[in-house]
Amino acid sequence: MTQEVNGDDRQITLIDDQGNEELYEILFTFHSDDYDKSYVLLYPAAASDDEEIEVLAFSYDSDSAGDVTSSDLHEIEADDEWNMVQGVLNTFLDDDRLSGE
Repeated sequence: MTQEVNGDDRQITLIDDQGNEELYEILFTFHSDDYDKSYVLLYPAAASDDEEIEVLAFSYDSDSAGDVTSSDLHEIEADDEWNMVQGVLNTFLDDDRLSGE
């Protein structure tokens, strides 16, 4: 899967192995001191408010200016790392102040 960052800092286009493009909104980003990595969580831009959505997560590297390019997103492969990201997402979803509800 490849990624392209759109001009809007809050959206990313993901391109799958078949060349299909889908626009995603950035839910939030965070840094883990335990893994010394930054993470981004995405959801489909076309999703409506009342449908269940699949949230995607990637680790990423930024350059010295803080910019992220298409080659900077990395799939998360380690189970313990996935569990940590899932815990952060669950905290975000359970905290009304953070999720905007």
